[in-house]
Amino acid sequence: MPLLTITADQKEQVFSELRSANLAFQQKYPGDRPDRQPVHTVYGGANLFRGNSIPALGKRALETLHTYAPDFLTFGRIFGLDGIEQVSENESATALETYLNALPAKERRAHPAGLALEIYQKVQQKLQFEAIEDFRVDFEDGYGNRSNAEEDETAIFTAKEMARGMQENTLSPFIGIRIKPFTEEMKERGLRTLDLFLTTLVQETNGVLPDNFVVMLPKVTIPEQVSTLVRVFEWLETALALPHQALKMEIMVETTQSIMDDEGINPLFRFIRASKGRCIATHFGTYDYTASCSITARYQEMDHPVCDFAHHMTKVALAHSGIWLSDGATNTMPIGPHRGEHLTEAQLLENRAVVHRAWRKGYNHIRHSLWNGFYQGWDLNPAQLPMRYAAVFAFFLESHEDAVSRLKTFVEKAARATLIGDVFDDAATGQGLLNYFLRALNSGAITEEDVLETGLTLDEIRGRSFKAILESRRAQQL
Repeated sequence: MPLLTITADQKEQVFSELRSANLAFQQKYPGDRPDRQPVHTVYGGANLFRGNSIPALGKRALETLHTYAPDFLTFGRIFGLDGIEQVSENESATALETYLNALPAKERRAHPAGLALEIYQKVQQKLQFEAIEDFRVDFEDGYGNRSNAEEDETAIFTAKEMARGMQENTLSPFIGIRIKPFTEEMKERGLRTLDLFLTTLVQETNGVLPDNFVVMLPKVTIPEQVSTLVRVFEWLETALALPHQALKMEIMVETTQSIMDDEGINPLFRFIRASKGRCIATHFGTYDYTASCSITARYQEMDHPVCDFAHHMTKVALAHSGIWLSDGATNTMPIGPHRGEHLTEAQLLENRAVVHRAWRKGYNHIRHSLWNGFYQGWDLNPAQLPMRYAAVFAFFLESHEDAVSRLKTFVEKAARATLIGDVFDDAATGQGLLNYFLRALNSGAITEEDVLETGLTLDEIRGRSFKAILESRRAQQL
């Protein structure tokens, strides 16, 4: 029997205190949310919203793709997808597509044009069946400051149109509204629009909200703006007979004060606490934030260093808290300058050059966001959707084979350590590898069958926890 200096009572006393602190920490930082996060949010002025807006926008996005990227080789060259530089400019896209489609999946992926074909086909399918994942009916910058009578009328009209969309099943999987900020100048208008919209919507739907409905509060600078919206939610839930906590919010990070307050402290977690569990995401406002840093309009871009700083501060403040993080938008629209049916060849070529240039710019911005760990962003026009999905799918598919190998090896290493009784304490790394596949699945870049290549089962994948995978496999070995 080894001699121990620490008594059982002493151990119980210190571990009891430590347990309380550990559990409090785990409650604050529960980890990433396991449910699906949309890859983007499309914003549209409230005055333009109709019950069928979302399928109509998807149709326009698909038309844009077919107009400016009519085949997968053109598409691959626009975005510089891996391997496409090895394909001859004289290659027939139709003949090559027929050849590639006849190959086994592994051989098709290994072909220099394989990645471009796979992504092009996935983008086409996405635009056909779910072009928009998340939509925000915008009463702020996308709507502007109008008379009270006009905004009242718009709030009521859009609520009825959203109810119509619910009935006709034409809404996006995630949807919501952005009201005006709770600043001293705009708080009355923001509250009135929210009240009119929700009251009308609930009346039209007999008390049912759309799936994944959220209210976005812009230009948050102090916790009191968030806590005020919470109180308004509580009043509305009671008055409209909605379930408790039915109303959720998102907040916008778009001022320097939301990154650092007057005491030199990042206030974002205080904003989250003020929401009392109702805040599900923060969204970055690229152009307001860069303007607040005195960046001139020409250089107000998503990849500006001041944006990177804000992103890293936000990530550090809210990582593992369960709050989704979203980047902003590219404001260069892929829309040709020439309109009409009878354009000259020169005009058509100029339109093509403008759209391709804007697509490449937006694609690079989105890849920059993904590289920084921001897996959601904004789109402002349906013509941007092809570049959105091209960037997201390419980001995950380019490293798919390597990720499969790494996770498979890691799982086997963990299993061997468990089998011989060693302590395997690197579950965080395993979860990071697993998270790649979970995000790729959420985005539509890969399927569950693709993840099976790692040696995991469907139940293990759907459990979304590397720790649970190890515990389950350990139990099977006993």
